[in-house]
Amino acid sequence: MATEILPTAGSASREDAPAGHAPLGLERHFTTPEVHPYDEIEWELRTANIASEGGGTVFEQKDIEIPATWSQLATNVVASKYFRGGLGSPERERSVRQIIDRVAKTIRRWGTEEGYFTSAAEAETFEVELTHLLVRQKVAFNSPVWFNVGLTETP
Repeated sequence: MATEILPTAGSASREDAPAGHAPLGLERHFTTPEVHPYDEIEWELRTANIASEGGGTVFEQKDIEIPATWSQLATNVVASKYFRGGLGSPERERSVRQIIDRVAKTIRRWGTEEGYFTSAAEAETFEVELTHLLVRQKVAFNSPVWFNVGLTETP
């Protein structure tokens, strides 16, 4: 049985939502206004390095910005699989902030364009709550999201 999310006080009613959409009625649960989720955690620069069985380097990216609480395995995976742009190029992503922003801001834009949010404040709440969940590793998207969202118009 699916859980139905009902509008919260002060949010639009089902009748106010665009055809086929119920307003989300989002409220903050993990974040506080005026404090960005990135500012609540410690960041550090690391090297992502993946070695072959023979000890040779299969992948390496230096000076990438990672939350201090993330494991080295998470560092290696995110840098080698999900950072976009050619390795060594100026376009190459080098921070977890960049990939989370790329995805969270794109999904927020889609939600806004499709009428899922009742206000700009609700869209902001969605984005920062999603950012918190991702940067704290409480949730994670599957690979196609990280590979495509924010890079192509129709992933």
